[in-house]
Order: sequence, then structure tokens, then C-alpha cells
Amino acid sequence: MRPVRRDVSPIATDFAHYEDAKPELISRLGGYCSYCERPIKTNLAVEHIEPKNGPFAQPDLQGRWSNFLLACVNCNSHKGSKQVLLQDILLPDRDNTFLAFVYEADGKIKISDSFMAAQAVWAQNTLGLLGLDKEWSETLDQNGQQVAIDRESQRMEAMATADHALQEFMKQANNILEEIIVNLALATGFFSIWMSVFDLYPTMKIRFIQAFKATELSGCFNTTTGQVLTPAANPDALPFGGKV
Repeated sequence: MRPVRRDVSPIATDFAHYEDAKPELISRLGGYCSYCERPIKTNLAVEHIEPKNGPFAQPDLQGRWSNFLLACVNCNSHKGSKQVLLQDILLPDRDNTFLAFVYEADGKIKISDSFMAAQAVWAQNTLGLLGLDKEWSETLDQNGQQVAIDRESQRMEAMATADHALQEFMKQANNILEEIIVNLALATGFFSIWMSVFDLYPTMKIRFIQAFKATELSGCFNTTTGQVLTPAANPDALPFGGKV
């Protein structure tokens, strides 16, 4: 999960209509789901971290900039109006969520082996809240070709794309190819997968960190070495931030 910094609100008050925040959120964070990291061209929603509806609704936060992220329909609907205990989950706007999960070639997510017991509980709570660990379902088009429409199968496709790019990079690394790979990563999404696949190449990791909007500003990476910094800097001093 890509760490991001939303930064201060573009307006001095809460938003009268939360959807009005969408253009600024996309401009700052990029057109990706803040949770599953997929690029979303349409139907990218303003996501309320703490719910706006249901028994656990926080009506005072419905128009609050600090309560907004961006979410795809899958993450948004699975999270729904569930109770959100900020102290018990990991969020990309305040924790170094890149550290939390390992992305495997078959599209599955597992919790990082480096996590201590309490950190692993936070990570598992996050997976459960968003359904990021739901298994993929086979979907075929009218010609019998498999179509990746769920998050797991799309992660698998992104991993294959990143792996292929790595093989080309290892054959003929140069500035032009590096730029092509960065643009491919931006189009494909799944920042964490690209970072993992190119883990041994700091130059490329730095390029990814700088290319994906709001990632460098999160303070979760050293942009000289590409290394991960922990705990998260949490530059906006968000509640229960900097847990990892």
C-alpha cells in the first residue's frame, strides 16, 4: 500500500459537498485507489476514512479534508460503513504502509515477516477492513479469454508486467529505458509491486517514488538511496500516525 501525503486542505473550511474535493485529491494523490493501488480512470470515489453513514458514522467529518482518501468501488464497498478504529489499522496517509505487505507473483498479499506481533495485527485488521486478501475469481470474455477484473488477478498481471520490464532493464539499462519503465509503472499502477520487483535497483526505486504523486512527500522513503524509512514521518500530525 503506497504511503502518501494529502497535505493541508485547499480551503479554509470543511467541504460543503465532499465530492467537490475529488479534483484536488486526484491532482495531489494521482488517479489510484489509495488502498489497492489500482489505477482508476472512472468511478474513483472520495473515500471517507471514518464512515459518513451507518451506526459508526462521524457526521462532523463528512466534509473534512483530513478524512478523505480515494478508493475504487471494490475497496469502498467492502469497507462500507464499518467501524474504523484508527489506532488498530494502518493507513497510507499516516503510516508507512509500504512496509506492511508483501505482494506475491500469484497476486496474493501476505503480511510482512518483519512485523512484530502488534504490527501484524494492525496489518491484518487493514486487510480485513478492505478485503484486500479476497481470492480472485475466474472471469472469461465472450471469446473464452480470462479477464482480470478483481484486485488479486490485476495484481498478478501487474507483477508479470513489472517482471518483464525488469528483464529488459537488466539487458540494456539506460535513461530512455528507465523513463519508459516509469511511464509503464504509472499506467499500470500498483506502486508497491514495482518497488518490490526493482528492489535491487535503487535508481529505479527513486524514480518510482518521485513519479507517483504524494509518495515522496510522505517522508517514508529516502530519495537519495530509495530505502524505506520507519516509522512514518506523518508530516501532517494525523491521529494515531507513525505506528510503523
